Amino acid sequence: MSELIHDRTRISDSAGRLALGLTGAGLFTMLTAHAAQISIPMAPLGVPLTLQTLAVVLAALCLGPRYGTLSMGLYVLAGALGAPVFSEHGAGFAILAGQTGGYLLGFILAQPVITWFVRGPDGHVRGWLGLSGGVICGHLLIFAVGVPWLYVVRRLTDVPDLSAWGAIYGGMVIFLPGMVLKSAAAVIVGWLVAPWAARRIW
Repeated sequence: MSELIHDRTRISDSAGRLALGLTGAGLFTMLTAHAAQISIPMAPLGVPLTLQTLAVVLAALCLGPRYGTLSMGLYVLAGALGAPVFSEHGAGFAILAGQTGGYLLGFILAQPVITWFVRGPDGHVRGWLGLSGGVICGHLLIFAVGVPWLYVVRRLTDVPDLSAWGAIYGGMVIFLPGMVLKSAAAVIVGWLVAPWAARRIW
């Protein structure tokens, strides 16, 4: 009898985890689409502060590696199929093949990397150091995929004499101050949400 109750509890827990994960994946797909349209002028930074990657790293912290990856996969797929979810309401496969395509791919690849840093071997969320390391490494992975992609595409299309440093500076360096601000915000939210999410969703 006790085994039957245990099995039912386990099934109920799995069903609840699945429902929360799928619901969260859909919500973060929409959240990332909305965040991609938000651009905050930041004169001292030289470039506007966009909130897209904040939504990306929060997806990992709130949904874990599987559902976070699903949410970003749905986001990229929706944009590729024509939904205006990319920055400035962009859409279509041409954007994936264009200079920002590497960053979009990085959104997906960053999900398991972030959670690998954040979740300890005992299943619990690490402290501030783990959260900070996961969020920063997630951002850096996005740059690591996005910048070479940007460099190759621009060299093949509109800027054949683009230098590697030019791609690094234009595709990463000028965005680092904004990355620090978004990372700090993500760590604060993750500190509040990730321990619960790791138990209920991941």
